[in-house]
Amino acid sequence: MTSAYFEYNKGKVLQALRYHFITRREIKLMMIVVNIFAIVSAGLFFWHKISPLAFMVSSVLWFSLMITFWFVLPKMIYKKAATFKDHFKVSFEDQHLFLENERGSKSWPWTAFSSVIESPYFFHLYFDSRSFFLLPKEAFEMYDLHDVRKVLSEKIRK
Repeated sequence: MTSAYFEYNKGKVLQALRYHFITRREIKLMMIVVNIFAIVSAGLFFWHKISPLAFMVSSVLWFSLMITFWFVLPKMIYKKAATFKDHFKVSFEDQHLFLENERGSKSWPWTAFSSVIESPYFFHLYFDSRSFFLLPKEAFEMYDLHDVRKVLSEKIRK
């Protein structure tokens, strides 16, 4: 079917990892709760119902969470994963996705993937809610990108 060669761009991978974290339901919920907490504490501080220290603690909590999800976690994952430093060839076959590099190869049946999500630079091929494979869109020519979307949507059903 379709084959492509690719390597990962650090900036784009970090953005894709941020996208992954922000789209997780539990992280969205936590961010909403922390934002509501920060807004309520700002209002209570404005109306002199809480001390400046309490407002500062809530602000530090908000900044800490945002920095963690936006910078710390993506960089930690990027540094740990040797995958992002390799060069790959990916092939879409009828029954499986085939991935190879100079150290070896791996194939997954299409049924191993639970869902696919498209972000600005990648297709996120999910095995489950926490583990996924990033497939760069730039690996495919513009005319192939439509075919890749079609294959992924046909082979990976939500």
